[in-house]
Amino acid sequence: MKKTYGLLGKNISYSFSKKFFTDKFHLENLNNEYKNFDIQSINELPEILDQNINTLHGFNVTIPYKEQIFKYLDEVNSIANEIKAVNCVKIIDRYYLKGYNTDVYGFEKSLQPLFKKTPKKALILGTGGASKAVAFVLKKLNITVLFVSRNPKKNQISYTNLSEEIITTHSLIINTTPLGTKGKLELIAPDIPYQSLNKEHILYDLIYNPSETVFLKKGKEKGTTIKNGLEMLQLQAEKSWEIWNE
Repeated sequence: MKKTYGLLGKNISYSFSKKFFTDKFHLENLNNEYKNFDIQSINELPEILDQNINTLHGFNVTIPYKEQIFKYLDEVNSIANEIKAVNCVKIIDRYYLKGYNTDVYGFEKSLQPLFKKTPKKALILGTGGASKAVAFVLKKLNITVLFVSRNPKKNQISYTNLSEEIITTHSLIINTTPLGTKGKLELIAPDIPYQSLNKEHILYDLIYNPSETVFLKKGKEKGTTIKNGLEMLQLQAEKSWEIWNE
C-alpha cells in the first residue's frame, strides 16, 4: 500500500518539502506520496487524519502551527517539549501522534561549519516557533542569545534599540522572521543598522527562497559570512524521514 507523508501549514504552495520528498521517493523508487495539507486553522487537523488515516505515516509542520499542534499530540519528544515547537509528527498507531523538532538538528549541522571560532553572542531576529529551535542550539553551544522583536517582551529588545555597540558585540545574527521571503516580502529586510556590520560577522537567514535575501545581500556588501536556510531544510527533512522510518 502507498504510504502518505505531508506538510501541515498555511499558504504553503511555495513549500520546499513537497518537491524534496517527491524527488526523493522517485529517485529511491519508493511507492510513497507527499501532500501539502494547506489549512486555514489547526482545528482542521482531525479531518485530515480521518481522510488519510489508512495511509498517513507522518507529516512536517510549518508556520503558523509549530506551537498550535501541541494540543493534538499524544506524546512529545524531550527536545521539542523543551523548545515548545514541533515541526515533525510521527503517526505511531493510526491516531497516536508523537511530536519532534528536527529544525534543531538541521540548524546545528548547517551552522557549525561557518565558525572559525565559536561566537560569544548572537542576535535572533524574530520570536516565532523557528526562533526557539535556533535559541536551543545556540545555548547548547554556549552562545549568549538576545532576541530582537517588534513587540519585545521581558529580556528582549526592539529593533529601535539596536545600537552600533550591540551589533558590534553580537557577531552572529540570525533572521527567523519571514522578511525577505519570495513574494510580497522579497524586497524587505529586518531593520537593523547594517552599516555597523564587519567581516567578523556571520549572517544566517532561515529563508531559502530567494537564495540571497536583502538581509544577506546587505551583509555581503559589508564582507560578512552569509548563509541561507536551504541546507538546514534539507538536513531537517532527512531527519524527519529517519524518524518516520524508525
